[in-house]
Amino acid sequence: MAIYSIVNKHIKQTMKNLTFVILYILLSGVQITFGQNETGIIVGSKFVIKSTILDEERTCLISLPDSYNTSSEVDKKYPVIILLDGYTHFKTATGIVHFMSSNRNRNNLMPESIIIAIENVDRERDFTVTKIKTKRPNTMGGGRNFLNFIEKELVPYIDKKYKTEPFRTLVGHSLGGLLTLNSFMDENSVFIAYISIDPSIWWNEEMMKNKVDSISSISFDKKLYIATANQGEASYERNKQRHDALYTLITKKSDKPLNIEIEYFEKENHRSVPLVALYKGLKYINKEE
Repeated sequence: MAIYSIVNKHIKQTMKNLTFVILYILLSGVQITFGQNETGIIVGSKFVIKSTILDEERTCLISLPDSYNTSSEVDKKYPVIILLDGYTHFKTATGIVHFMSSNRNRNNLMPESIIIAIENVDRERDFTVTKIKTKRPNTMGGGRNFLNFIEKELVPYIDKKYKTEPFRTLVGHSLGGLLTLNSFMDENSVFIAYISIDPSIWWNEEMMKNKVDSISSISFDKKLYIATANQGEASYERNKQRHDALYTLITKKSDKPLNIEIEYFEKENHRSVPLVALYKGLKYINKEE
């Protein structure tokens, strides 16, 4: 009887272990099946361009519209959005542009567009056109060089490789917004529209005023959207009033109606404002006159 009990106990334990193994195999099989059926949703891809002007390689992220590779749209060309601080804002921008332009939701707030987002190497160097005195060594003041890279190397590369049209938009936040304003005031800029998000005008306010004084009438034929964030009561004068003053200076330079808009986001701070400003800015520059 004792032997029978031991054998019976062993059989039960073996069956229990076998059941566990079978269950494990089945579950593993399900997981493998699921894994084999998964497909990625591709937001974009990456390419590297060698810049002679900057003497370095620059990495860019690119997002193509839904219709880009469809046979029915083989001859279609697309506007281009150049995004500064590319890695930070790429996914946000692609989501917003897709929402506003995709035929799937029929918003039709803007055309489908190619997004090129430039990853950063040195923001202070690339986004500022002048130096300011600091106690530490700095690389500031390379903004004009960086714009030359965009206009003379990156844009021609994009135009050659992708189906683009000449409607180009430059988007920048903070110091990137400052560079965007500098590009707007440059009569030789290759861009037609600009979105400057909470630009760091404090960087060299007098220089910006001087640039407005010498601004060409060519700039007034372009579209500019400026977004201002709420940086708190202590920073009010350093931020919103500066933005308002610059906007007033620009608009006083022309007698004709301008395609320039400034908008204050009282409930958004410097970090949160890009999300809503991208949407509102793209909606403004793409609205029909």
